[in-house]
Amino acid sequence: MSLFAHLSPDLWIEQIFSSRAAAKGGVVRRKRRDVERLVGMSRFKQELKRRGYTALTNAGDIIIFCNQDPIEPL
Repeated sequence: MSLFAHLSPDLWIEQIFSSRAAAKGGVVRRKRRDVERLVGMSRFKQELKRRGYTALTNAGDIIIFCNQDPIEPL
């Protein structure tokens, strides 16, 4: 049985955005394949928009900035 078999999309979203890092306005990282498999990219993007968060992808990961601050290149 998969580690994520018991997680509904709603529960997964609730857990990721109630993590300690997210609650403090920090950064959370998840595998893109997990997001696509567990909630779907469309639903995930809707949730980001609803919360006013930004996310970037790199090397199969999604980096979620759990705040509304601008993202600036170095």
